[in-house]
Amino acid sequence: MKADLIVGLQWGDEGKGKIVDFLAKEYDFVCRFGGGHNAGHTIVVDNKKYALHLVPSGILNEKAINIVGNGVVLSPKDFIKELEQFDNVKGRIYISDKAHLLLPYHAKIDQAKERLKGDKAIGTTGKGIGPAYGDKITRVGHRVGELLHPKKLTKDIMEYFKIQKPIFDALQIEAPNEKELLEELTFYKEKLQDYITDTTLLVWEALESSKKVLVEGAQGTMLDIDHGTYPYVTSSTTISAGACSGLGIAPQKIGKVIGIAKAYCTRVGNGPFPSEDFGEDGEYLRKMGHEFGTTTGRPRRCGWFDAVAMRHAIKLNGVDRVALMKLDVLDGLKRVKVCVGYEFEGKTIDYVPYTLEGVKPIYQEFQGWDGSKGVREFEKLPKEAKEYIQNLEELIGAKIGIISTSPNREDTIFRT
Repeated sequence: MKADLIVGLQWGDEGKGKIVDFLAKEYDFVCRFGGGHNAGHTIVVDNKKYALHLVPSGILNEKAINIVGNGVVLSPKDFIKELEQFDNVKGRIYISDKAHLLLPYHAKIDQAKERLKGDKAIGTTGKGIGPAYGDKITRVGHRVGELLHPKKLTKDIMEYFKIQKPIFDALQIEAPNEKELLEELTFYKEKLQDYITDTTLLVWEALESSKKVLVEGAQGTMLDIDHGTYPYVTSSTTISAGACSGLGIAPQKIGKVIGIAKAYCTRVGNGPFPSEDFGEDGEYLRKMGHEFGTTTGRPRRCGWFDAVAMRHAIKLNGVDRVALMKLDVLDGLKRVKVCVGYEFEGKTIDYVPYTLEGVKPIYQEFQGWDGSKGVREFEKLPKEAKEYIQNLEELIGAKIGIISTSPNREDTIFRT
């Protein structure tokens, strides 16, 4: 058996949570392979809204086992708080003992460094994701399995602060109180010890016993540490290849890849965004799409669908089919734009260059429509909406197999 994979194709916030939730009822395992609690999925079920940051979206399927993989950086405090939304999840969710810990001092480092950068700040969430991954890469981090031995972990963290004292002094960050740190880590152990295990073995066993496994990514392709708009990216691998390292799955064990994209485009934080709309249409998209961060509440930057970046993302991820989200947000617009090319360094190009700084979009316009909200059959969509989708398929070179027409689980169109 192979694991199917869901990845974001834009700058995150594409609506992955709804699709994972919708599909999860068909799977035995739902696994998260990267990112931290800077990511967020909002899922609406029976008009009740759930905000997920670390917990995989399959938690709403009572039959599914959920895995937080080793590629995730886990904030114990936030994970514990998030679990409070649900009843009786023991035995239904597990955390990799090899996932790295994100502790309060990582957030302090993140915020201090952003302040020091001034107008060159990346625009992080300030949650500590970058510093946690930084510790991992420089081999001074701590893993979730170490929570099972809080006395030793406390000693190691205090030693870390001693060694790094000049850096922490420069950032005006004080070392934690040793007694309070031990109490905090002991609390985390008590709350989480039943969830901590070797999830790599769990996933292997699931695949070998022909269980159906669904893997979900966090953020989006254009925020990938290698292939995104560096340095305005996240600190992890967000593309499909990250599922292999972030869960311990061999490449040949990856099955279908579903790419998620909005019918328009958004971005949070700083960095280049070629198809951003600074006028009334951008504000309309923000208002109608409720484009405010699940994690931070920050207003998202809004703009038009970028077919150039989408082709790039589809090839990087090996996408089999695309799920197009929030089509209904475009209802009421007279004209809908799509970025079909770039002007870059005096040339017209149809690919993503090494940097998107200074890139200008080339647009193609389509007739707008009204009345797509809540539609569940493709043939019942407004003619102009169907034409828009068919044109997008030609522009991105991929089949749009799923279309979402509202936040509700059932307002989804499947096309063969």
